[in-house]
Amino acid sequence: MTVTRLVATADAPALAELLRDNREFLAPWEPIRSEDYFTADGQHAVLREDLRQHAQGTKLPSVILDDADRVIGRITLNGIVRGPFQSCSLGYWVSAGRNGRGFATRAVREIVRVAFEELGLHRVQAETLLHNVRSQRVLARNGFVRFGMAPEYLNIAGRWQDHVMYQVVRTSPATG
Repeated sequence: MTVTRLVATADAPALAELLRDNREFLAPWEPIRSEDYFTADGQHAVLREDLRQHAQGTKLPSVILDDADRVIGRITLNGIVRGPFQSCSLGYWVSAGRNGRGFATRAVREIVRVAFEELGLHRVQAETLLHNVRSQRVLARNGFVRFGMAPEYLNIAGRWQDHVMYQVVRTSPATG
C-alpha cells in the first residue's frame, strides 16, 4: 500500500490544520516558524514553492498518508543534485497521534525506493538531532548508516544544534 504521494496545493488546508494541531509536538525538531506558516495561505505558499522546485528537479515534496488516505505528515527529498553527486537529503515528520505506528518507517522505505529506482539517485542523506532516537531508529530500519556528526548544523527550535548524519547508498548501479 502506498503511504506517500506528491503534494498538491489542495493539501494546504489539511496541512495547516495538522501543523497547528502538532505545533508543540513538532517545535523541538523544527526551525522557528512565522505565524503565517500555520495558516492555509501560508501552506499554499510553501507548497507552491515546493512544487516549483519539484518542476526544476531539485525537490520531491510529498505527503504521508494513513490507511484512509488522510494526510498525516510530510516527507521530502531536498536538494536533489545530479551530475557525479546524484544525491539528496531526506526530511520527514508524522503527526503526534500517528507516531509509533510504522507510518514514518514505511514512508521512508517508499521514498528511498523512489529516489533509487525512479529518480536514479545514488545516495540519500538524513540528519537528526543527537537526541532524536525515534527518528534514528526509523532510519536504521531502512538501511541508513551513521557516518558522522555535524556541529551546529541547523538552527532548530531557535538555536544552532548538532546533528547526527546518516546515509543510505544504492547498492546496484543506476540504469539510464
